[in-house]
Formats: sequence, C-alpha cells, structure tokens
Amino acid sequence: MHSHHPFDLTNESAYRRWRDDKLRQAPQRAEELIVEIQDPAQLTPAEQGQMRQAIQRANMVLFACQRPFTDHASLSALSAQFGLQRLDNHLCTDEDGISNLQVSDQGHKRHYIPYTNRKINWHTDGYYNPLDKQIHGLALYCAQQAAEGGGNKVLDHELAYIRLRDANPDFIRALSQPDAMGIPANDVEGEVLREATLGPVFSVDASSGALHMRYTARKRNIIWPDDATTQAALAELDDLFSEDAPPIFSVRLEPGQGLLCNNVLHYRDAFTDDPQRGQTRLYFRARYYDRIV
Repeated sequence: MHSHHPFDLTNESAYRRWRDDKLRQAPQRAEELIVEIQDPAQLTPAEQGQMRQAIQRANMVLFACQRPFTDHASLSALSAQFGLQRLDNHLCTDEDGISNLQVSDQGHKRHYIPYTNRKINWHTDGYYNPLDKQIHGLALYCAQQAAEGGGNKVLDHELAYIRLRDANPDFIRALSQPDAMGIPANDVEGEVLREATLGPVFSVDASSGALHMRYTARKRNIIWPDDATTQAALAELDDLFSEDAPPIFSVRLEPGQGLLCNNVLHYRDAFTDDPQRGQTRLYFRARYYDRIV
C-alpha cells in the first residue's frame, strides 16, 4: 500500500514529481528570498504574498524592514501572521518566550554556544527537544550586528533530503529510524536541565504531511549508530555543507533584517564585537512548535 506523500521510499513516482517541482522552483541566489516590508506587525497583502511565495519555494524568506524595530513584540506579531503562535519557552528565553542572542556570561546562558561569539555548526533549532516539542517554525531578527563576522549560511532541509535520497535511498531509511540520533541528558553541576532524547533525523509531520528534520553537525555529545549506512549518510551531508554554493546561501543580516522559516538548516560564523563603537551582535530568536501556514 503506497502512501501518497513524496517522502515514502516505496513511492518513487510521487517523489520524482515532488523533486522535479522542488528543484525547478528552488532559488539560485539569496536575493530571490528577500522581501522588503514596511510594518512587521501589519503586513500588506502584497508583502505577505511575496513572503509566502518565497517560503513556498524555499521554506524560508529573508525580510527587510524599512524601519528597523527593537522590540520582541514586533517579531511575535510578524510571526503570528504566518500561523506561528506556540513559542518554545526554554532556559534562556525572556518571559515572553523570545531569546536575545548575544554574548553573555550570565546564568544558564554561559553554558551554551549561541551566547558566545564562537561559530555554530550546521543544525536545525531544538534538535535536542523531546519529540513532542519539536521546533517547526523559526524567526530570527538582527537588532545589532557585530563589528566583524557573524554571518549565517542557510540550506532548505528539503534540498538536503533530495541530495541524500538521490545518492542512496538507504541514507534516508537509516536517518528515519527512531534511534537515528541521540542526545544525552543536559546535566549541569548535578542538575538535569533536559532529559536525554532519541529520535529520527527525518520525519513526516502527521498533520501537514511536511518533511521535518532534526539534526546537528556538532561532534560532541551526539550519539549516532555506527553502522556503515548511517555513517555514509552523515559523510554525504558533510560533503554538501562544504560546498558553500547553491543550494547553500551565505547571508549577513543587517539591523532591520531577519529570517522567517520552517526551521531550515543553518550555520553561524564566529564574530567580533566592538562595544566602544556600539557594534555588539544582538539577534532576537523565536522558536515555534507550529509550522508556517
């Protein structure tokens, strides 16, 4: 019995149709993803239409506000217009559920790389979350940029899936196993802040039929099966990440610019702040259990 969705490995014709359509629409330049907006809290129908078109093509859109904002509420209001409501409150969010990503040595933040100036390897957000609290929607916004560095790379996870499935369908089979990627419990000074999680890299969202990916390229504290197929699949992903050409896009957001996406793969360069000149990198980040609708 074939299912109709293209991510079923037994349904090659559905996959081919979806794949060809996806590749035909895929942007070739980051500029194709940029939409200029006036008021993030109240998009015009034209702005929202352009943003939806980019998301439909690439699972993401880069937005550029004509008047940069400096408050979390504007990011929440923008996200809500795309059905993103259920925020992932975690250790490092503010009370409103949105994080300020900046260099910090305070509290729990000092233990986590996003709150340093170091590079962050390829990942999808919340890959360590329990399976019933997966991150499907993500909004990032640049309030202040670093003096140097701090650029991002982004990659539509559906294109990563195509790369792996075309190379060897068994790569998808291996990475769809319920024990494909394990994350140990987060234990800080004897306090368990997060339980261990075990789950697939690729899964299909039951309600939308959309492809979901949970993944990190970091090497420490990640438990992968040591079978040859899984290891070859991970090597194929590493090869893809090293190419630094479409479908990978390099973007350095300026203040007033942001990314709204279905939790695509992304990477952050290391950066250098210059507090004397007011160049300290500050991003707002909102993570949602919802997918963009």
